[in-house]
Amino acid sequence: MTHTPHTGAPPTLPAIPPQPSSPASQTTTPAPAGTGTSPPAPPARRRTAFAEGVDQLRHAATTEPGRLRVIGAVLAVLVVTFGAVTAWQMTDRAAAADAVLTSSQPLTSDAADIYRSLADANTAASSGFLAGGQESAATRDRYERDIATAASKLVNAAANAAPGSASTATITKLNRLLPEYKGLVERARTYNRQGYPVGGAYLRYANEKMQQEMLPAAQDLYTMESERLRGDYADATPYPWPSIALGLATLAALAWVQRRTYLRTNRVLNHGLVAATTATTVVLLWLTAGHALSRSHLDDSYDHGVRSLAVLHDARIASLKARGNENLTLVARGAETVKVGDTTLDAYDHDFVRDIDTLAKGLAHARRLADDDTGAKPVTAALGNMTEWKKRHAAAREQDENGNYQQALDMVIGAKGATGECFDAVDKNLATALEHEEAEFATAAGDGRDALTGLPTGAAVLAVLGATGAVLGIGRRLSEYR
Repeated sequence: MTHTPHTGAPPTLPAIPPQPSSPASQTTTPAPAGTGTSPPAPPARRRTAFAEGVDQLRHAATTEPGRLRVIGAVLAVLVVTFGAVTAWQMTDRAAAADAVLTSSQPLTSDAADIYRSLADANTAASSGFLAGGQESAATRDRYERDIATAASKLVNAAANAAPGSASTATITKLNRLLPEYKGLVERARTYNRQGYPVGGAYLRYANEKMQQEMLPAAQDLYTMESERLRGDYADATPYPWPSIALGLATLAALAWVQRRTYLRTNRVLNHGLVAATTATTVVLLWLTAGHALSRSHLDDSYDHGVRSLAVLHDARIASLKARGNENLTLVARGAETVKVGDTTLDAYDHDFVRDIDTLAKGLAHARRLADDDTGAKPVTAALGNMTEWKKRHAAAREQDENGNYQQALDMVIGAKGATGECFDAVDKNLATALEHEEAEFATAAGDGRDALTGLPTGAAVLAVLGATGAVLGIGRRLSEYR
C-alpha cells in the first residue's frame, strides 16, 4: 500500500467564481485624502412625537379598549369645554348687567343732574337779578344748592371716569368753567344792588358762558355716559350662541356613545354616562332659561326705565332753559334780538318759545312711555302746568310790550299767579316722575342681574362632575376587558 507523503500544507480549495454586483454596490464614496477609510453613513431621521402619537392612536383604535379610551377622552374634553365656555360667557354678561345697574346708569343720571343743576342755577341767578335788592333767601339758597350739587356730581363723575378719556377732559373743563361763571354772577349781583346798569351786561355774559360753553359740555358728558350705558346693555343681552351650540353638540355626543354601548352590551343604562348627560342637560337648561330671563328683565329696564328717564331728563332741561330765557327777556329788555324772516324778535323770547315747544313734545312722549298710572299721573299734571305757563307768559309779554315793565315783572317772578309757580310745578312733577322711573329701572335691572347669579360657578362645577361621570362610565366598560 502506497502512502502519499504529508507535507503540512492545507489542501487546495476550488476557486469561487466572482459574483455579479449591482451598480449601487459598485458606487463607493471616495475616502478623504490621507485617511484610507470611508466616512460613516448619516443617522436615519427620527419621526416627530406627533407622528408617533398619531400612530399609537391609530393602533389603539383598532381594538375596542383603545376605542373606548379615545371616546372617554373626547367626552371629557367636550363636557369641560362646554362648562368653561358657559362660565366665561355668563361671567361677562353678569358683569355687564351689574355695570348697568350700579355704574353706567347712575353715572348717566349724574351727568343729567349736572346739566340740570347748572341750568337751574342759571335760572335762579336770573330770577335773583330781576328781584334786585328784593332777592329772596329761597332764591339765593336755590342757586347755591345747585352750584354745590353740580360740583359734587362732577367730583363723583371724575372718580368713576376712565383716566385720559373724553369724559375726564369734559369734567376738567366744567371744573374750570364753574368758578368763572360764579364770579360773573357775583359781579352782576354786586353792580345790580348798587343800581349800575352794567350788572345786566355781566349777567348776560354769565348766561352766554353757561349756554355756549358749560351746558354744551354737560350735554357732551351726558351723551358719552349714555353711550357707555348702551354699550353695557349690548354686552349683557346677546344670546350665548357658542355655549348653546357646544352644549347641544355635547349632548349629541353623549347620546351617540350611550346608543353605541347599548348596541354592544344590551345594557340600557350606564350610570356614569347618564350622570354626564344629566349634568350637561342641567347646565344647558340653566343657561338658556337664566339668560332668557335676564335678557327679558334688562330689555324691560331699558324700554320702561332708561328710555323714559332720558325723555324726562330732556323735558326737565327744556323747562329749565325756558325759564331762564323767560327771565333774561326781562333782564335784557330788548338788547338782544334775532331776525326771523323779515321780523325782528327778542332773542330770549324766541328761545323761550323753542324750549317750551320742546318741553311739550317731551311731556307728550313721556306720557306715551309711562306703563302705569303712577308714572303717567305726574307727567299729565306737568302738561297741565305747562299749558298754564304758556298762557301766563303770553300775558306777561303783552304787558312788557305795552311798556308796563313792573306788571310784567310781577307776572313772571311775583309771589302769586306768576309764571314762576307754573315752572316750579312742572319741575316738581317731573322730579316725581323721574323718581318713579328710576325705581322701575332699578327693580327690572336688578332682576336681570340676579337671574344670572350663580350660573358661571354652577356651570363650571357641573361640567367637572359631568366629565368625571363620563370618564367613570367609560372606565366601567374598560374593566370588562381585563
